[in-house]
Amino acid sequence: MDLDVFVTAHRAEWDRLEQLLGRGRKLTGAEADELVALYQRTSTHLSLVQSSAPDPVLTGRLTQLVARARAMVTGTRRAGWRDAALFFTAGFPAAVYRSRRWWIPTALLSTALGVLIGWWIATHPEVQGAIAAPEELKALTQPGGEYETYYSSHPASSFAAQVWTNNAQAAAICLVLGAFLGIPVLWILFTNMVNVGVGIGLMASAGRLDVFLGLILPHGLLELTAVFVAAGTGLRLGWTVIDPGPRTRRTALAEQGRAALGMAVGLAVVLFVSGLIEGFVTPSGLPTWARITIGVAAEAAFLLYVFVLGGRASRAGETGDVEAADRSATLPTAA
Repeated sequence: MDLDVFVTAHRAEWDRLEQLLGRGRKLTGAEADELVALYQRTSTHLSLVQSSAPDPVLTGRLTQLVARARAMVTGTRRAGWRDAALFFTAGFPAAVYRSRRWWIPTALLSTALGVLIGWWIATHPEVQGAIAAPEELKALTQPGGEYETYYSSHPASSFAAQVWTNNAQAAAICLVLGAFLGIPVLWILFTNMVNVGVGIGLMASAGRLDVFLGLILPHGLLELTAVFVAAGTGLRLGWTVIDPGPRTRRTALAEQGRAALGMAVGLAVVLFVSGLIEGFVTPSGLPTWARITIGVAAEAAFLLYVFVLGGRASRAGETGDVEAADRSATLPTAA
């Protein structure tokens, strides 16, 4: 594309758009229609310039014009309680549902890895010896040992806050760093499941696996599900870098990135619930069956929320992306 010819052909339209914008709300009906048409045309011009003949000065001017026109056409909008309700009843569960083909396999493979590591440690005393000295292993696994006292070592409220912060950070890292081809996400998953596998293996070798499961399942079901969802979404974002599909890589990454950031907010709430369970239910004096029942109920509620509410919202067209009015203008362009 010849940039000089392009500018000459369309400069009058841009100048007219700038003139209309300068008049603010004092536009006639015909002028308002003209502004909308010029806004759409200028958006297309901006896309053409960015893809065919990027020029910093021209791009800057057109970007400013498009942003000002979009603000005038759509109006300013403030997020409120309605937006929050819509996000948690449609946007977030739909985003989790739509990424299920990523996080469900992630959950299954990660769980299998954790169990395999646990079996390997439990059946190989030499591996146990490489982890820690015999007296240290005894201090970890014996009744009243560190595995049991860990959940009651701090006041419940502060422990719940600490757990929530740590898990929310891990989930956010999976979501944000997924763009690096998913490699950091795989490392986070691996280290997480190694830690779980070590606990399973050591407590199983001491004949106390039932105690360990009674401590980890009440909060771990929901907590690990949230981590798997974050990891699966991060891996999906990484795959988008490799294969954006029919969209441009920039558009695909923008859409997936916005959905991932929204999912970080939703998962923070899910992890807050698991943190409350870990802080108040896991170390409580409730029978093991009661604590596990609470954990299973929380997990079942989340899955129903995703597959019933999220599935319905997804089929209705919800993607978890921000509303169209809040996105950057992306109009079809001719080659």
